[in-house]
Amino acid sequence: MNKNELKKILEKIQNKDLSIDDALNKMDLSPFDELKDSVIDNHRSLRSGHSEVIYCENKTKEQVKEIVDHMVKRNESNILLTRVNDEIYEYIKEYDTDYNKMARTIVINKKLLEKTKTKILILSAGTSDLPVVEEAYVTAEIMGNTVEKICDVGVAGLHRILSKLDKLKEASVIIVVAGFEGALASVVGGLVDVPVIAVPTSVGYGANLGGITTLLAMLTSCASGVTVVNIDNGFGAAYSASLINKKMRGN
Repeated sequence: MNKNELKKILEKIQNKDLSIDDALNKMDLSPFDELKDSVIDNHRSLRSGHSEVIYCENKTKEQVKEIVDHMVKRNESNILLTRVNDEIYEYIKEYDTDYNKMARTIVINKKLLEKTKTKILILSAGTSDLPVVEEAYVTAEIMGNTVEKICDVGVAGLHRILSKLDKLKEASVIIVVAGFEGALASVVGGLVDVPVIAVPTSVGYGANLGGITTLLAMLTSCASGVTVVNIDNGFGAAYSASLINKKMRGN
């Protein structure tokens, strides 16, 4: 249950279209449920706007399915799973699943929300960064944002990003996904007057150190409006971008 659903129930009680007992049946007042290996936060959506997201890495397929079964039983929509693999997908595909193999995400009971008037723009420095871009895109979209992505506009060919200035100016929040030295985040941060969320990726040769070099470079960016999430964390960037986007310009 989210805030909008709760508001509708309260309005029905106020209008005497719903009894208090029936309303209690519609609302699960338990803040969490304990499963065999997990404790599910039932009120996450009420507090933060989206139900608990299932991070699948290092979970067994049985553990993932137990959580999914529970959330489906509670009639949760837009159940998001991240860091999914083919084995997990095969194990839960009986549900209404939308599997993005590149993003390693699954959405169950997909229900597109009314889109924001303002837009999140996702940029990738290179094609190799696309898995992280896709994870960010799926996350932002499922949270009800208008989202656009522009790929392969890194600083090795600076004219590519400069040709997209009109798109940059339209966005309310920009996510920049880059590996190697991560310079694209600083370039974009110096061109726009909106928040820039930088995502370092583990893309790059040896001295990239699996994304640590990119992370440190982005953290020491000279562009004032740039903030940074963890390596390859497209989900975290999109979640933060969504919270910002929905507070801007009347959303």
